[in-house]
Amino acid sequence: MKLNKYIDHTLLKQDATENQIDCLLSEAREYDFASVCVNPTWVEHAKNGLEGTDVKVCTVVGFPLGATTSTVKAFETKEAIQNGADEIDMVINVGALKSGNLDLVESDIRVVVEASGDKLVKVIIEACLLTDQEKVVACQLAQKAGADFVKTSTGFSTGGATVADVTLMRETVGPDMGVKAAGGARSYADALAFVEAGATRIGTSAGVAILKGELADGDY
Repeated sequence: MKLNKYIDHTLLKQDATENQIDCLLSEAREYDFASVCVNPTWVEHAKNGLEGTDVKVCTVVGFPLGATTSTVKAFETKEAIQNGADEIDMVINVGALKSGNLDLVESDIRVVVEASGDKLVKVIIEACLLTDQEKVVACQLAQKAGADFVKTSTGFSTGGATVADVTLMRETVGPDMGVKAAGGARSYADALAFVEAGATRIGTSAGVAILKGELADGDY
């Protein structure tokens, strides 16, 4: 198993500098990760920095709260793709889900899927804020709306991925949809546990440490 190709090498901190982004890109080139995941302002820079590699550029939409309108999320998606994004990680409207407004949650996802064209869309359900039943419903709505992946977490709320959540999400969506475990992978053993639970992508800032067999600091 090529664990490097499971990893979205991630830097989403709001104070990330250009030098830190360049370091991320350099590491992504060296270790041949699946993608780098950066905020929209860095997409064009990342695309240029990864030219000649097969490392994808992933960015986030409606991030981190998911509480922007669908119109804004669609605009963000189109602009990100215009700037070079290959993959879109969008945050659901968590408040609408918890209010029982499932039509809004589904249409919000669908708008991003439609705006993305043929680009990959991952739907962040922010599992740490949901009951197990809400997690199941969120995954089902993402599937109905045509998304490619469901993703556990933003890394900016009260917790990251757990093996239990990944297992539940995989059971819900079946074998053909992607599941991304974001946050919580700090070692090779952590990453392997997520893959064994059903994750097909891992979002982490610790990709280099994981592949070196080291234990990383931090929580994403």
